[in-house]
This record gives sequence, structure tokens and C-alpha cells, in this order.
Amino acid sequence: MTIRAIKLSFEGAMGASLSARLDLPAGPVLAYALFAHCFTCTKDLTATRKISQALNVQGVAVLRFDFTGLGGSGGDFGSTSFTSNLEDLRRAAQYLRDEFEAPKLLIGHSLGGAAMLAVAKDIPEAQAVATIAAPADVAHVTENFAAKLDEIRKAGQAEVSLSGRPFTIKKQFLDDLAGHDIEKSVSQLHKALLVLHGPLDQTVGIDNATRIFTAAKHPKSFISLDKADHLLRASEDAAYVAGVIAAWARPYIVKTDAAKSLVAAAGEGPDGVKARETGLGKFQTMLVSGRHRFIADEPEAVGGLDSGPSPYDFLASALGACTSMTIRMYADRKKILLDGISVQVSHQKIHADDCIDCSESAREHGAKIDRFERIITLHGDFDDDVRQRLIEIANKCPVHQTLEGHSVIVTRDARDQQEG
Repeated sequence: MTIRAIKLSFEGAMGASLSARLDLPAGPVLAYALFAHCFTCTKDLTATRKISQALNVQGVAVLRFDFTGLGGSGGDFGSTSFTSNLEDLRRAAQYLRDEFEAPKLLIGHSLGGAAMLAVAKDIPEAQAVATIAAPADVAHVTENFAAKLDEIRKAGQAEVSLSGRPFTIKKQFLDDLAGHDIEKSVSQLHKALLVLHGPLDQTVGIDNATRIFTAAKHPKSFISLDKADHLLRASEDAAYVAGVIAAWARPYIVKTDAAKSLVAAAGEGPDGVKARETGLGKFQTMLVSGRHRFIADEPEAVGGLDSGPSPYDFLASALGACTSMTIRMYADRKKILLDGISVQVSHQKIHADDCIDCSESAREHGAKIDRFERIITLHGDFDDDVRQRLIEIANKCPVHQTLEGHSVIVTRDARDQQEG
């Protein structure tokens, strides 16, 4: 399944711009999830990507972002702490809440899992939390640079190598870890919890999963990841975790059956359509209509990614859809046995002088005009008179009348709206 992604950014705890990605399902969004990556990792880890894809299939949108100083995010990693990571997560949740919808599912990998357990109480809309190879004690992360602990405490900081990359760890980071009690946070979670952990994990031992699971109250579930390593490097392990989380979370975050959810989703959201650049390619734009999401783009020939219909394609689609619906409504009202309708719409910009079907006034101006052509196919057992009437009814389509009429477009600056 092709994921539709939006590149986003929001301000983190320390004022830096945090790089984020929102992966959206093909249809209506039934719920949103927030993902926290592992210590010094990024949002683009293979396991993170696969989990997002699996949730997208279930109708769940996933926001994943890089913590301050990591990946594509700004800021100084050396000045961060576990506390600042928690604030980054709160701000990510608030960003979703303000721009889309608050997350109902929280997912965290390794230290990101501990962070989700600690911050979950501050995201009341969240109904479920899933942790992957999470430590029960955040101080466990210091085992990654145990040989440098004395130097950090004496000198105030030291450069350590993590996954082959240099990072500066400061004494304030160590001091901050002592102020967090993950097991206490788990005991007060009041949300469904799924603990996933591998018994052969050499980075965060399986005993951490035992402590987290024991501290939690029901509903809680535990899944053993058999031979999976800490980072889920094997593609099959990442895919398995993704499928389990998606299946487990659905009853908690989607309370109604799929059909009711789709009906409700279609009617929610702000009036009109909102267009937002995705940051992918030169022209790719996300269109939001209620709870529906669409991608608009331009062909590669003009600098686009060809990842979605062009604006004029959408305009032609609106005419085609409206035509079909108008004919169907008339046929049903007149009890005409119409078995099927298909409408093909093409669009061209032509010189008015070349337009046989245009009015005299249009041809007099001599400029280029928009020409839409519809080819309507009707299936059913009815005579030519009925067929002709159905074709004529197509001209009653509201979109048809809008395109042929004189519309008024009012443009306002959003800042003026806010000030007013």
C-alpha cells in the first residue's frame, strides 16, 4: 500500500524546529498515533516505518518525529535530557491536537517506550500505549556509555560513541534521569498497555519487560519477540511487531465498527477544503475535506512528482462525479431501471475562436478558455427518449452550472481573520 506522507515541523521543548512526518492511510483517518523513537535513533528507522505502514492499513495515521538534536531536527542533542524529550512528546501531541486530532495510540521504542509511559498521563485522549524493548528504569540508558560515566561526572561532559556516531553527553543528562520513576508511571497509566520484548535482547534485558508488565494494571498484554534484536533489524521481526500492534490497538482506539466510523468520519472536520504543502517534491499538496485526505500534484514533466491528480484533474473529477450523481438521483426518482453510469471528462485550454460550442460573446474576446468534454455511458433497458432525457439531466448537475456560471472567489489573509 502506498503511504501518503506529509513533511511537518513544530517547535520543540528547547525552541528548535523538530522534523516530523505524518503517514496517512488511503481512506478516512479513524485515529491518530504518536511514535517515539529509540535513544539517538531517528524517525526513519526501518521498524518505525513498517509499524506506520501497518497502522495505515488499519486506517490509523502516524506522526513520527526526530527528538531535539537528532535526525532532521534542530537543536543541540548535548543540551537535551529525558525531561526535554518528554516535553518534545507533549508538544508533538499538542501539534496533532491543534492541526489534526489528538493521538489515541502512543508507541515507543526502547527509551522512547519509557518516555511514552512517562508522558501518557499528559495525553488524556490516548487510549492505548505500546512499548517495544523499553527499559523499566531510564537510567538503564547509561549502560550504552558506562565507560565514560566517571569522565562525564568529573568533567561535566564527554563525547561517547553510540551506534558508530559521536554524541556529547552532559552531567545534566545523568542527573535528570534520577528524577523519573517509570514503574510508578506505569502503575498510574489507566490505559491499555502492550509490552513487546525479545528474550534475547542484549541491549535492554527481558527483565525490564517483566517489571513493566508487573507494575501495570489491566488491560495489559505481553508479546515475546523470540529471536528479535533490540533494533528489530530483521525485516520479518519489524513486520511482525507492526502487525501485532495494529491488530491489538484497533479495539481500543476505534470504538465503533468500520462502517459507522467511515460515516462519522465523513461528516467531521472544518467546513470546506484545506490545502497544505507536504514538503515532498515541488508541488505535492495535501487536501483535507472533513476526515478525508487527498494528494494533489503535477506531472513530472512540469516539475511535480506525479503522486496525485492535478488541480484541473480534481476539477474534472468533480464534474464527472456530480454528473453521475445527478443522473442517478433523477433515474431513481423517475423509477428508470438504470443499471450503471460512467462519465469520462477531459479538459483543454483552447482559443475561443476555435470553440464551436462557445457563445458569441466568448469568441469575441479571443482569449483562451477552458473546455470540458463529457462522454456519458448509460447502461439499462430503456428507449432513446429516456436516454436523451438522462443526457439532458446531466446539464442540471450543480458543478456543471457552477463552471458555466459566474462564481465569486473571495481571498483573505489568514492573519486578518485571526485579528478580526
